[in-house]
Order: sequence, then structure tokens, then C-alpha cells
Amino acid sequence: MTIQRHIGVHMSDEEYKQVDPADKVAFRSPVPTQIVSNGEYNPLPQTEDQAKVEGLIKEMGEYQAKRNGMDRRSFLATSAGMATAFLAMNKVFGPVFDVSEAEAGDMEMSAYRAAQLSNQFIFDDQTHFIRDDFEQEGLLGLTKWAVGAKVNPHINEAPMTLARYKMDNYLKEIFLDSDTKISLLSGAPFDDPSWWLISNDAIQNACRAVNKMAGSTRMLGHTVITPKYPNWMDEVDRAIETLHPVSWKSYTIGDPFGPSKYAWKLDDEKLMYPFYEKAQKAGINTICIHKGLMPRDYEKAFAGTWEHATVNDLGQAAKDWPGMNFVIYHSALRPWLADEPKKEMAQFMKNGYLEWSTDLARIPDKYGVNNVYAELGTTFASTAVTNPRFCAAFLGQLVNLMGPERVVWGSDSVWYGSPQWQIEAMRRLEIPEDIMRSQGWKIPLGGPNSEVKQKIFGLNSAHLYNLDIKITNEKPFTHDQIAQIKADYLAMGGERSNTAYGYVAKKKTA
Repeated sequence: MTIQRHIGVHMSDEEYKQVDPADKVAFRSPVPTQIVSNGEYNPLPQTEDQAKVEGLIKEMGEYQAKRNGMDRRSFLATSAGMATAFLAMNKVFGPVFDVSEAEAGDMEMSAYRAAQLSNQFIFDDQTHFIRDDFEQEGLLGLTKWAVGAKVNPHINEAPMTLARYKMDNYLKEIFLDSDTKISLLSGAPFDDPSWWLISNDAIQNACRAVNKMAGSTRMLGHTVITPKYPNWMDEVDRAIETLHPVSWKSYTIGDPFGPSKYAWKLDDEKLMYPFYEKAQKAGINTICIHKGLMPRDYEKAFAGTWEHATVNDLGQAAKDWPGMNFVIYHSALRPWLADEPKKEMAQFMKNGYLEWSTDLARIPDKYGVNNVYAELGTTFASTAVTNPRFCAAFLGQLVNLMGPERVVWGSDSVWYGSPQWQIEAMRRLEIPEDIMRSQGWKIPLGGPNSEVKQKIFGLNSAHLYNLDIKITNEKPFTHDQIAQIKADYLAMGGERSNTAYGYVAKKKTA
């Protein structure tokens, strides 16, 4: 199959030859049945267990679809179809997700549960879309989207193009096809400025447009900073004066493509401490840093810079700047991408250590700080579908070592399509008792709307970004324009497409 390489793919040419586009070849399951990469790393091939899950979802979905007089694809787009997927995962991986046979077999029961949770306050701390030329295309069809959502509930049937990664589809996937209430729009830097996916100005223009259209705060935005670039502090000054972001975003590895001449460290006193002082004085005191999530050959591909993706520069910076908040994207997780997930899980059960991620989890206690946060984008999604027990251990460690108030929700969408399946996975995920006992942990995740999960889903980010958390105690965002568009969309039959937009490993041929 010939595939078009999209801007933003960070894999090497050799790695790229080993993947296919997920929207073309992957089974459209409510929950992905193999790792989908956003292009920043090479995905593991479908495991034997994942293949079993896929087979069960097809079999169980076909049976339930016939019972309800539907085709399988339509059934799998329902709440009962989502429950069926998690039931299949439990049958293969063991009881990690809270789901029952009755829920998968009863359309009304599953729909009622979904409705009861639909107003849950969910703040997605990491989202993305791209643009071709913001100046030429204006707001990338925002008006068209706002009107068209009412008359075209089947927008998901449109052919797959780069439009899937643009603002129109982002709004559909994030706000119509998931329970997300607020999103944080992010970007990424490259040594070559022509590769930037979205400019700092475009991020803020999008936020203003969406919030104006909605009549409420639905989108917040970063300013991407580029330490070591020539005159990089000029952009910081401009952002403070004119852009007014809620936080900063950067990559200590410099360029996500590979070895960069602009790699840097958080605890570089000469380079970064003047920035922290300026940012804190301006009241923009949160910085989000890409850590972990490295490709399989990172020691070769990122020779000389890969250590910048670890957290060995974080503790001292956090201690020296208690007024700054350091949000570590992807929770610095690395090893499961490079090795067998089962092997990593077995090793964790022996020593309670996940390389790089455990180092992050230990920083608050080691350095006596409370200004370090773990964000879950991509790592939660990929571990949840590859080895749910590993995912439970990974998340349980963050919650129990850092505290539930220091973990924030992020999906890294729209790279993966609608984040609703990730939301459902978090709602249903439980830490198995044997893992809790072996690690001596005291804090379980709890039910779908537990205090711990409410903090992770939204309260922690609301605190970080100074939002009025009283909105979470009412029915939030039920009367603004986006809520009205969503109601019309659902009333006219709009549904999730269960499409993932990234890359999956090529299937091996005999």
C-alpha cells in the first residue's frame, strides 16, 4: 500500500517503511486493538493478546448487532458497543475494566450510564490540530463547521485527508464525539521553522474564535518556547504582551525529529532561570514539557540529546522555582515502547520501577516539592490497549507516589480520533488488588466519577489554569452554543466513526 507521509511524522525513514495508516488498515473498534502512533514514535506490532481482543470484539459485536437489528459497525458506535470492547479486553487481559455482560447486551442500560456521566467535567490538557496556511484559510472552516454540524451528522464518512487533522474535524472529535468540556491546544517546535504544525498566533486565534462562538471558555492555548534559538526570549516577551497564553510548551530535546542543536535542560541556571523569573512575574507560571515517548532506536536516533528526554533535570529546577508549575507530558514513560509490555510488567512487579516514569513519580518526595505534575497523553492510550495491567500499574504509581492532585488528563488528540474511548477507559480502569498489595499502595482509582478520577479528569487542571471549579459542581457547558450544536448533532444521528488517524505497524505476511 502506498501511503502519503503527513507533516509531523517524526519516525525515521526506515521506521516509516514499517507502518501503515491506521484509518486505512486498522479495525474500527470502539477501543483500538493495536497501538496507534501519532508519528512521534514507531508503534509496536499487534500483539497476540490484542489480536484475540479484536477477534472477540468482532464476534461479540456481530452477535449483539443482530440481536438489535443493526449492522456491526453501527452497533460498535453505540455505548453498548463501547462496553462490548471493554468486556472483550477483560476476557483476554483479566478484570481490569469495570464493565458487565448486562451492559454490553442492553442498549438502554449502556445509554443510561453514558448519559449519567456525560456532564462530567473533563479538561483535556494536550490536544493538537494542524493548518496549511492560517492567513489564507481564515479560521479553517469554523463557521462552516458550526452550521454544518446540524445538517451533516455523518461528516465522519468524508474521505480521509489532511482535513482530518484540521480544526473542523478537531472540533467534531473533541466536542461532539466525546465528553470533553475544555481543551488545551498545543504545538511543537522544530529546528526548521517551516515544519511547525501551528503558530503561536494561530493557537490563540483559534482559542478566541472557539470561545466567542461557544459563548463560554472551551479552549485554552499554549505558547511554544524555543530555548537556545537565537533571540528566543523575544517571543516570550511578545507572548506576555500580546498573546496571553495560559501556559508555555516546549521540548527539552529541541527538535522531535532527532538530534537538535537546541537541546537544553530545565535546570540550566543561565538559560532558563531568567525565563522562569519573567514568566512567574507575568503570572504565566505553568510550563508543559515533552519528556519520554522516544522511538525504539532513541540512543542512535537521538545520539547526544536523548538524555534531555529524561527527568534528571527536573527536580532541582522545581525546587529552585516553587512558584512555577512543571507539567511533564507523557509522564516521561519510555520502556514499554522499546520492549515487550509483558516483560516490562513482570519487571515492575519485581522492583516497582518503570524507567524514567518512576523517576518522575519519585521527584516530589525526593526534592520536597509539590509543583510537579504528570500528564497522561499518548502513554495512557497506548498502554491501556496493549497491557491494561501495565496501564493500571503506571497510573497507580503516579497517583500513589505523587498524589492524585498531581496527575492531569490528556489524550494527545486529535491524532487518535475522538478521545471518548480514552475517557471511557479511564472511567472503567481499576488497579488490580494484587498490584495494590505488592506495592503497598493505599489510594485506589475508584469508580467512574470518584474523587480521584474527578481530580485527574479536570479539577487539577482547573486549579492549574485558575478556572472557577464551581462549574464542576453544576451541570457545566449544557447551555452554550457548542452544547446546542452537539444536541442537534446527536438528535440527527451523529455518531463516533471509531476511526484512528495515526499509524500502525504493518501486519507480517507469511
